Amino acid sequence: MQELYLTRTLVVVSLLVGAMAAVPKADAQTMNQYQLEPGANGLELTVREVAQPTPGANEVLVRVRAVSLNRRDVYVKGRDTSRGLVPTSDGAGEVIAIGSNVTQFNVGDRVAGTFFKDFSGGRRTAEAIASARGGGSVDGMLAEMIVSAEVGLVAIPDYLSFEEAATLPCAALTAWRSLFVEGGLQTGETVLLEGTGGVSIFGLQLAAAAGANPIITSSSDAKLEQARSLGAVGTVNYRTNPEWQQEVLELTGGSGVDHVLDVVGQETLHRAIEALAFDGHIAIIGSLSGDADTLPLGRLPRGSSVTNINVGTREDFQAMNAFLTEHQLRPVIDRVFPFEEAPAAYAYMESGAHMGKIVISL
Repeated sequence: MQELYLTRTLVVVSLLVGAMAAVPKADAQTMNQYQLEPGANGLELTVREVAQPTPGANEVLVRVRAVSLNRRDVYVKGRDTSRGLVPTSDGAGEVIAIGSNVTQFNVGDRVAGTFFKDFSGGRRTAEAIASARGGGSVDGMLAEMIVSAEVGLVAIPDYLSFEEAATLPCAALTAWRSLFVEGGLQTGETVLLEGTGGVSIFGLQLAAAAGANPIITSSSDAKLEQARSLGAVGTVNYRTNPEWQQEVLELTGGSGVDHVLDVVGQETLHRAIEALAFDGHIAIIGSLSGDADTLPLGRLPRGSSVTNINVGTREDFQAMNAFLTEHQLRPVIDRVFPFEEAPAAYAYMESGAHMGKIVISL
């Protein structure tokens, strides 16, 4: 069983005190939420006091207890089209009211929101993709309360805190979908994780728990040491080893890895292909270095495949939660910020200094 540890460090960032939002105390009929609104430096997080939402007949009212950040949230904040949007896709809380037709949840249940609020499973549609929380025209989770349809919620494992459960909807589910649903991960296979952000660390944890052999890259020896404590069987510092794919090949005896979770994009995809084994699988997840404009299909090993991952379904989420519970896995949380310091949490995400997840507690 993989033992993982949660670090809860409340951050006081003196340089960001001026950027911290003054959160008013809401009365019994109102609540506070963050919105993205124009400011001196583009869109900025602004606290607004608004009326408490009321659930419809098929809806659930959730008191949000924790929210976690993803790289996507930084991208959304940088788009002018996001003005007025309540940001963030990931959050967990407790049910405080239900509509008359709700059958899957009761008051007091502990739940997390799904990344796609209107998508439970099956083939993706344009409408399903457009229902992603905290982007486009769909409000997210950075609010004291949210209303959601039943299909947009899942019960969270009893052993996880709200802070831990809030990290699951995007990063954890993306890693799960990449490895188990699309990749068909088997015991004894080798998995390459790029970097030590949320998706890669969840991928490391899930792979190790499944009896696979994770190899992870980072520019920080300290982070690689922590990754070894989480189950990595091989580590590569890509800053001191620019041709890191060669070291990955050496670690696998020249055969290459069976799975790659590529979160970087243009700068790493060709190296990932060089490190891939025959019949291997590359999950394209992120584009930290920019989108890969061309995919060198001719260089792919025989029998290998590439999948463009877009998080996962509600059904995937429920299957992942069962696996997490079976193995008692705990998310790796780098830091926890209070609600009024949400701008500081965003700044920390943009710095790239974290390992694992960043959480905002309400």
